[in-house]
Amino acid sequence: MGKTAIVNGRLINGLGGEPVENGLVIYEGNRLIYAGEAEGYTLDGAEELLDAQGGTILPGLIDAHVHIMMEYTGVQKRLETPFSYKFYQAAQYMRKTLDAGITSVRDALGADLGVKQAVEDGLLAGPRLQLSINALTITGGHGDGYTTSGQTVELLQADYPGMPDGRADGVEAVRKKVREMLRAGAEVIKVHATGGVLSPTDHPEFTQFSLDELKVIVEEARFRKGIRVMAHAQGAEGIKQAVRAGIHSIEHGIFLDDEAIELMKEKGTFLVPTLLAPVSVLELAAASDMPASAVEKSKEVIEIHKESVAKAYKAGVKIAMGTDAGVMPHGLNLRELELMTEVGMTPMEAIVATTRTAAECLGWENQVGSLEKGKLADIVIVRGNPLEDIASLSDTDTIQLVVKDGHIEKNLLD
Repeated sequence: MGKTAIVNGRLINGLGGEPVENGLVIYEGNRLIYAGEAEGYTLDGAEELLDAQGGTILPGLIDAHVHIMMEYTGVQKRLETPFSYKFYQAAQYMRKTLDAGITSVRDALGADLGVKQAVEDGLLAGPRLQLSINALTITGGHGDGYTTSGQTVELLQADYPGMPDGRADGVEAVRKKVREMLRAGAEVIKVHATGGVLSPTDHPEFTQFSLDELKVIVEEARFRKGIRVMAHAQGAEGIKQAVRAGIHSIEHGIFLDDEAIELMKEKGTFLVPTLLAPVSVLELAAASDMPASAVEKSKEVIEIHKESVAKAYKAGVKIAMGTDAGVMPHGLNLRELELMTEVGMTPMEAIVATTRTAAECLGWENQVGSLEKGKLADIVIVRGNPLEDIASLSDTDTIQLVVKDGHIEKNLLD
């Protein structure tokens, strides 16, 4: 495969520096050869040219918190849907994710090793996947589908080959459960350290798992395979407990207090805010048959969530973009960037959150997250200048070209 040159575009390389107005990106196969000022590289005439048409060239974008196997539906609909149907739906969700300019994601539960392998083998078009398999949760906690009727109705059915059930209580039980997730192919361990908005029998501020349980989860992940742990953590005490245990990233972070923020700064813990999640619960409540408890909890937390993320940002906590896509329809991921600017981040900082910082959160910073020589050829071209109109990125028609691993996945350029 010969070289491809992307010309006539503004270059934002994902590292946070000033844009290059006359940018040039060269890739060959699946690797970047050059990204910088057009004057800094001499074309030899053999390159295939892609004209950015005055748009903006970005690294492939990263969503650090998705559920690629689902979009929220009510209980009745779930009960009426055959088990295997969700795999075919996931093919559409992944296509929409790519079309939105997202070339890498961290799946925060639901996708198994077969889904990842199907994408890698080219059976399905989809973003690069980092798997958590399923989330660990306590009996009766967030992630336990037990309802007040005594019936269990899961958001996503687990306990089938390749998808262990996530419930575990006690140090030795959680140790074994981590080992089961690793055996199933987990590349990151997900734990529910607090209650949540969508679970019917708890509250976001409820703390789940003891400090000893969390520490052994981190120990099993880190010492056996060098794998990180991400924690759904919304209440302040659960957040602090997770950070003290050595957990790598806090997901949501709704009720952050000053002590939690200082601990996160001290430990270098990432925050993945998912500001879009409670917003979407309220927007989609009627259409998706959202339970009344989730609607009420979203109303309770939505402003507190924004205030917490704003405080964390001002304090210098590392923030990676994540959306909780699956709670809302896939393909709307980049709405999160506008919400991030509403809590104080600049448009460039929001872009860095979904490029370099998100790559660092996933541990993939040597491969993706910026346009630099030697990295994978994940490239997005967008119409216009997102620094002037960050909200425009939420419209997938703004995303003109998507290249993942050197392959063109979407092309709306003339």
